[in-house]
Amino acid sequence: MKAEQNDRITRVGPGTAAGQLLRRYWQPAALVDEFNPTLDPRMAQRPVKAVRLMGQDLVLFKDAQQRWGLLDRDCPHRGADLSFGRHEGDGLRCPFHGWKFDVSGRCLDTPAEPLGSRLCDRVQQTSYPVVERNGVVFAWMGPTDVALPPLPAIDAFLAPASHSFAFKGLWHANWLQCFEVGIDPAHPSFLHRFLHDEDLSAVGDNAGGKQFRSASVGAIDGQAWPMSRIMREFYRPDIGFEPTPQGMQITSRRPMTDELTHVRVTQSIFPSTFVIPLSASMTITQMHVPVDDTHTYWYAFFTSFDKPLDGAAMRAQRAPYISLPDYIPVSGSHNQWGFNPDEQRDQTYLGMGEDDINVHDQWAVESMGAIQDRTREHLGTSDKLIVANRRQLLQAIDSVEGGGPAPGVSQADVAQQRTGPDTVDGVAPAGTWATWWREQAQAKHAACPWMTDTQAHPNTV
Repeated sequence: MKAEQNDRITRVGPGTAAGQLLRRYWQPAALVDEFNPTLDPRMAQRPVKAVRLMGQDLVLFKDAQQRWGLLDRDCPHRGADLSFGRHEGDGLRCPFHGWKFDVSGRCLDTPAEPLGSRLCDRVQQTSYPVVERNGVVFAWMGPTDVALPPLPAIDAFLAPASHSFAFKGLWHANWLQCFEVGIDPAHPSFLHRFLHDEDLSAVGDNAGGKQFRSASVGAIDGQAWPMSRIMREFYRPDIGFEPTPQGMQITSRRPMTDELTHVRVTQSIFPSTFVIPLSASMTITQMHVPVDDTHTYWYAFFTSFDKPLDGAAMRAQRAPYISLPDYIPVSGSHNQWGFNPDEQRDQTYLGMGEDDINVHDQWAVESMGAIQDRTREHLGTSDKLIVANRRQLLQAIDSVEGGGPAPGVSQADVAQQRTGPDTVDGVAPAGTWATWWREQAQAKHAACPWMTDTQAHPNTV
């Protein structure tokens, strides 16, 4: 890839090519938990938070009527930082000269001006539409002179709060390399390789980062195999993908015997979301949101199709690895991501712990550099999905830059399609795996306690 192409697909600030594209999609701005006084006592009296999103400095706050406001952070008077504003119930007041703004950015007061001044009527702070859904506040930072698309009608956004949990973490890397690691079907056999297997009864469904410790759907000679064994022993996947209205459906098959094959079906929702199975009854929908060119927050939505989730327990499981209230990983380049050469020799392929595989992905994306230099790559056949995604990204950038539409869920009709999207991870009959995995997905939906008949049979490609 040429250097100018690499810049074109990675830079996200206002006016950049990729930035213009990404602003045509709803982007997470914060977790609702970040405003929970139990988790951050500062929010009890002052629910205000500085936010940086796609290279822009913003302030997110909640007024006394529980309405969200997302505004540019620099006061339109003389540029002071509104994240230090006085929260007065009906709006934020800048401490510099007292100018006050409500959640829509409307100027409410300019107290230092002469009596009868109409200056306030002519001032409007830039604000951004927001939507709260399943524990996350989403922001729209694109054009507002057209009808905005709805949030995509996917399981992660339609599940009730009882069956959903959202979390996030910060990586010191560009958004695209974070996303590319997530959609890569070959890397689990190496990056997440465990040299020993664990008793499956000891692995809980809600365990943080243990999806390759749980059991795969199906059995070999009547015995359930842990994913760790399958990934370790069958490390050369047959990777396939096909376009969907939302992005791509990704299939990786690992032939095991003449009769059996391991099948893993995941989904890519353009431009920066993937959906993967955590277990037979739970999925992770992970979005990759640029803070700026060199920092990314991943937002993970855990969706249960079986029993309710214990959000407090799931948060506690992640507490040793991600520090709140800023959601910064404990490990990083400053401590070599917890690298242990003895562990690498005897326990894991990477040597960075067994309990939280998020740090494995974190190392992969951060060790590339803040913005990966793709001019130095040597891609192989197993990277064909990465190549296809970059091609789609460049085409979408060209479309938007030329005045055309952004693809996928930026289009209202696509966003409104009920898609699932379905995933599976299991051992299937080699000859009928294509129908087997769909039957597994449909059975999971049909047994789901919160789904309607329509939702249990979403349209898929």
